[in-house]
Amino acid sequence: PLEGITAEVLVVHSFDELHNRSTEAKGKIVVFNQDWEGYPTSVAYRAWGARETAKVGGLASLIRSVTPFSIHSPHTGMQDYQDGVKKIPTACITVEDAEMLARMATRGTKIVVRVKMDAKNLDPVTSRNTVAEVTGSEHPEEVVLVSGHLDSWDVGQGAMDDGGGAFISWQALSAVRQLGLKPRRTMRVVLWTAEEFGGVGSSQYYDDHKAEAKNMNIVMESDMGTFSPLGIQFTGKAEAKAVIGEIVKFLDVINASKVFDGGEGTDIAWWFKDGVPGASLANQNERYFYFHHSDGDSITVQDPRQMDACAAVWTVVSYILADMQEMLPR
Repeated sequence: PLEGITAEVLVVHSFDELHNRSTEAKGKIVVFNQDWEGYPTSVAYRAWGARETAKVGGLASLIRSVTPFSIHSPHTGMQDYQDGVKKIPTACITVEDAEMLARMATRGTKIVVRVKMDAKNLDPVTSRNTVAEVTGSEHPEEVVLVSGHLDSWDVGQGAMDDGGGAFISWQALSAVRQLGLKPRRTMRVVLWTAEEFGGVGSSQYYDDHKAEAKNMNIVMESDMGTFSPLGIQFTGKAEAKAVIGEIVKFLDVINASKVFDGGEGTDIAWWFKDGVPGASLANQNERYFYFHHSDGDSITVQDPRQMDACAAVWTVVSYILADMQEMLPR
């Protein structure tokens, strides 16, 4: 309703606690004060808090921001509804406010909150992936793809998520072009649109190009920060990982010669089921979720020297893979 929702608050620390106290939740605003257990686990509360609250008759949900560190900064992000379950308002609040409400509830204080939001769903509009390439000199149909995403949430500037990843992907091709290098295979950069809404741009790209999977040598995405690089995270066959291990030895001079399992990225994961190898940037990103999806995600987070080093990793790995005589083993 336009006037908002005013109701008593129920504070819980997990979905299990909510279900165990379901009789108390009806007609209330549920506050989730979940522990930080890493992003893949804790983000479930932002994604599904409204759904689970609605199932037990709650009027709205407030989610402790999904971050291990806070200076009273709310963190936004994607959330989902479920068909057949009432759609109720949900919002993220700061860690400090969630903990304050939890302390008040522990003392037995009756908490009444008014939730008034201006958020709305607008009609879909067309947006575009941005694509550029250096055409291969011998096998132009074979592709090494590097990528980041251009969209960001309305808070902050998106400089870290994912301006840094987009920059180093563009810079990889720019450096090759400026140096006059002519790789055997095509190097293609794709700057994805609408990643934050579930990989909309990359899903469409995959649907349009999946018939070319046999010619995709590797798909690479940087979307977990561009702090001091450590090397490459890789998904693929052991033989292919061994090749990556040899390539990154060239980066030992900047201490970025490690290879880890688990190349990842919302925008490249579509290709994995076709057996296409994937890679992401391994970097010292322990502070990534301090700024993620918040007003803190500004250009101040980005260190030029670190970004240059990340661009070097991205350029060296992608160029060598594009210029090798053979495709990566599958």
